[in-house]
Amino acid sequence: MITLPPKFGRYSLLFHFIIWFLLLSQFLRLCFFVWQYDEVSWNIIDLFRTFFTGLFFDIGTITFISLAGIVYHVIIPNRWIGSLFDKIFVCFFTALTTFILVFTFFAELTFWDEFKNRFNFIAVDYLIYTHEVAANIQQSYPLPLLISGVLFLTFFFLFIFYKRNAFKDTFTYKTCPKARIKILSVAAAIALFFGFFIHNYQAEWSSNRYNSEISKSGIYSFFAAFRNNQMKYVDFYTSIDKEKAFGIIKSKLADSNSKFNSKGYSIHRTITDSTASLKNKNVVFILVESLSGSFLKEFGNKENITPFMDSLAQKSIFFNNLYATGTRTVRGMEAVTLCIPPTPGQSIVKRPENQNLYTVCSVFKSRNYDCNFFYGGDGYFDNMNAYFGGNGFNIYDRGRGSVLSDQIKTIRNNINDDEVTFENAWGICDEDIFNKMLKVADLQYQSKKPFFNFVMTTSNHRPYTYPSGKIDIPSGKSRQGAVKYTDFALRELFKKASQKPWFKNTVFVIIADHCASSAGKDEIDVANYHIPAFIVNLPQEYNQKINKQCSQIDLWPTLFSLFHWNYQSDFFGKNVLDPKFEERTFMGTYRKLVMMKKEKVMILSDQKKQAFYTWNKKDNRLKSIPMNQPFLEETISWYQTADYLFTNKLLK
Repeated sequence: MITLPPKFGRYSLLFHFIIWFLLLSQFLRLCFFVWQYDEVSWNIIDLFRTFFTGLFFDIGTITFISLAGIVYHVIIPNRWIGSLFDKIFVCFFTALTTFILVFTFFAELTFWDEFKNRFNFIAVDYLIYTHEVAANIQQSYPLPLLISGVLFLTFFFLFIFYKRNAFKDTFTYKTCPKARIKILSVAAAIALFFGFFIHNYQAEWSSNRYNSEISKSGIYSFFAAFRNNQMKYVDFYTSIDKEKAFGIIKSKLADSNSKFNSKGYSIHRTITDSTASLKNKNVVFILVESLSGSFLKEFGNKENITPFMDSLAQKSIFFNNLYATGTRTVRGMEAVTLCIPPTPGQSIVKRPENQNLYTVCSVFKSRNYDCNFFYGGDGYFDNMNAYFGGNGFNIYDRGRGSVLSDQIKTIRNNINDDEVTFENAWGICDEDIFNKMLKVADLQYQSKKPFFNFVMTTSNHRPYTYPSGKIDIPSGKSRQGAVKYTDFALRELFKKASQKPWFKNTVFVIIADHCASSAGKDEIDVANYHIPAFIVNLPQEYNQKINKQCSQIDLWPTLFSLFHWNYQSDFFGKNVLDPKFEERTFMGTYRKLVMMKKEKVMILSDQKKQAFYTWNKKDNRLKSIPMNQPFLEETISWYQTADYLFTNKLLK
């Protein structure tokens, strides 16, 4: 005989759990609103829509989370309800799921602190590299306090469930088959509806990016990003006829000193220079972690945290209007090695079948250079070793036992403990990686072989720790300290390198991988892609400040033109110093693709949508303007052809 239950009966704990999740999710949403109080839209309609949209996605999220529990309640026989097995099983998984969700809410707060986003593809990437991420969290936050807080709140919420008799009712009352099937049917219908008809981008309803982000459910966003990490351009974005797209790009890449080697779907060409080339110079290339242009006094910063780089800007070829292509290190690496606009989804550095591509290393190898990649952490992170090793570089890193694939034929060298004075979650300090490079450069000089050494720094990254006593800002306190330490380490590098016999014949190239933050009100915050770049130690008469708007992908074609080299090219970048250079830059996220010309900004979205704006640099806001069809077609062409060439293995 079935006992008629009060309230939710057998489903009492499940319904309490669902209501708890929805309330806590809205509270988290309120926290984000208060966090960004001066940047979100507080308009009453926008406020209502943000929370209503959030509730909608939270319902989908909790349905997926609860589905397994609902199925359990359907299949368990009535005679087992309230048994020891039933009590242990339900209590254990309720406690475990509550703990995980509370931990997730805490994690969302730290993620927002770093990226001003709900969980996205970055969170997916970080899940893979547990060593670095766990160590970073441990060094950046009071982990014992956080875990204690998570445990306390978990037990507190479970105690509320207990006081409301949710456990008692769940283990007391039976359910009839019809009620079980009805509840399962409703849950399955909601899950199928969200699975097939609802997409995470539908939460992006507002022109204020913060309102759209807060509207999302972090867990739902995480799995949406996991599912869409790789995106074929023609499936997700507006495209045009392939012949037309390549025709537009070839016309943009055409120069008097370049000759296309084939017709059709290729941009391969021969670059020639009638001027006698410089003697093969060594090149030290430094990709600096998270170096926003806004950190430099040269761009208006008043904190005096980059005195050395500000001095370099006066005695180098300094790019003062250059923009990063993305928001991650792997995007910067992609841009400066392949000279290609950012294709949607994962960076090419992290994709399969990214070996034997035509990179800047290919140009150096054709001139018999020794090419090396230096990274102070484990190059397994972000697939760096596989990418650089698979494209001609020898590897120097702090590998913790990870190995290269048998298909990657390169030399891998470990940075030994006796070469390290300081190390944190991401790797050894900038001074140590520079010292390692100097040691290798000495050996390369002795072998009488020109070298191209690519160095990736790590110090300017949370937890912002570095050797004590080097600068006047204590280690681990702030981003400003990390920036100032990186500037100090660069000064020390040049001081030591200037004493080397190979220094006079060596060019140093310094550029940021991306900015420290890219988030803002607009769907793309243009100002947060502005980065500095320097070419140092060419003859003094070369030194100048380049005001032309350009991209990371233009750096190497510009340097090769300064060397007066003849070379083969599959690069989308161009020589900025060419009087006919057309100013433009490319930037994006893993979903948004952007081309900017002066103040005009075209944004392509993965719903086959596009938007056209004018950028007011003074207040850093985008204002919508009528669509410009030629501008749109050119933007499409850059990204469509870049994606086509990689996916069809034509960048080789």
